[in-house]
Amino acid sequence: MPLYPIDPSDRKPVGRTGETVSAIGIGTWAIRDPHSMKEALIYAFTHGIDNVDTAEMYGSGEAERIVGEAVREVGRDNVFITTKLLPHRFRSPDLAVKAMKASLERLGVRYVDLVLIHWPDDYASIEEQVRSLETLAERGLTRYIGVSNFDEDLLARALEACRKYEIVADQVHYSVVHRYPERGLLNLAIDKGVLVQAYTPLERGRVAEIPVLREIGEKYGKTPVQVALNYLISKPMVSAIPKSERVERVREFIGAMGWRLSPEDLEKLEGLPPV
Repeated sequence: MPLYPIDPSDRKPVGRTGETVSAIGIGTWAIRDPHSMKEALIYAFTHGIDNVDTAEMYGSGEAERIVGEAVREVGRDNVFITTKLLPHRFRSPDLAVKAMKASLERLGVRYVDLVLIHWPDDYASIEEQVRSLETLAERGLTRYIGVSNFDEDLLARALEACRKYEIVADQVHYSVVHRYPERGLLNLAIDKGVLVQAYTPLERGRVAEIPVLREIGEKYGKTPVQVALNYLISKPMVSAIPKSERVERVREFIGAMGWRLSPEDLEKLEGLPPV
């Protein structure tokens, strides 16, 4: 049997808030063509994907501007926006607020749905970082708070440090061939109700070249990419945020939802060697 029970839902809980987002979201790192990225985002938002991930450091803020343009096309209430602020922003509440307001200006919105510490800061305690993160929610600049690149121990500490708000998400590198979160982080996330957002879920396209993914995909009439994404969203409390600037590729991502791999195939993929 696979390591985890199969989650059949294409809606993933945002922590314990009672809110859900589509199991597949869209990432915006390393945008090459702003026009194509905007088109891909609008297509995603109008065809079943309702959440987007960005960051202040992506294109020095340009990614946030592109996301904002796409969101205005489809309506703010139709998109769950996640952005990430650089770690040193969380050394004080004032720094965090200033950076968050700059992100909101680039996005063209009054608030984001979720803001994350992009990675842990070595020069501030977890408690200090969480205090600054909570300030953003207190000021109404974000609805929810979370972290990124926090391992099991750091996530546990961050959860313990929360006072007024809960950590609802941890965004980490996770794919069918990079299953480090399954060593403990995912168990903690499931237990505490934290959504694990899998970034680089396609290993920059390398999953398409893995023979077993192609073989399994043929059984379901799916591509290796769709198999790789379905592996992730089959797990409880896991969403995936692949990135593409091509509408046809986004269409492929959407096709990773609406079905599930069998327990036998999930177990086979859990045995793949890492790359």
